[in-house]
Amino acid sequence: MSESTPEPASEPRFESTAEPTVDAAHSAGTQKPAAGPGRLDVGDPTVWHRVSPKYLVVEVVGTLIGGLLFCAGAAAVWLLGEQQWALWVLIALIVIFLVSIVIEPRRVRSIGYQLRGDDLLFRRGIMFQRFVSVPYGRMQLVDITRSPIARALGLAELKFVTAAAATGVVIPGLPLEEAEQLRDRLVALAESRRAGL
Repeated sequence: MSESTPEPASEPRFESTAEPTVDAAHSAGTQKPAAGPGRLDVGDPTVWHRVSPKYLVVEVVGTLIGGLLFCAGAAAVWLLGEQQWALWVLIALIVIFLVSIVIEPRRVRSIGYQLRGDDLLFRRGIMFQRFVSVPYGRMQLVDITRSPIARALGLAELKFVTAAAATGVVIPGLPLEEAEQLRDRLVALAESRRAGL
């Protein structure tokens, strides 16, 4: 698994399931349908698949739960321990978690993956963007996991483990049907690459 940073000149284009994507063949009267659940484009360098908008709920709920726990701890120290500094910590925590919730929608929209000819490219991050390239032939395990909140929303996350990496890449917020189709497709691609086909 290797990390790469594409040319900064052009912003990646995410796919949309609402309208078809039109390529150069449109001038000849041919339209190319956009990738969506059940139709995963492999080898098209222009199609970025976005995670489900429902994933925002998972992230906001997780941030709220974490924020409440940390704020409750700071409030307990301030009220029960009578430590004045804990009040400033409590205020700082509230500000941090409010800012986190405000920027959460943009952070979720920045997550995407691209299926290329020889690898899967994963992208996430706003200020500090991360691009990870996972070659199909080096995938050892493609795993689907679901948290209780994600399961209630019909979402899942896909984890890739490669031969060279101790930790894998995780694509969160995928609809379950899309995650299962992507898993099956990647397993087939990994086996064919390892067989030299």
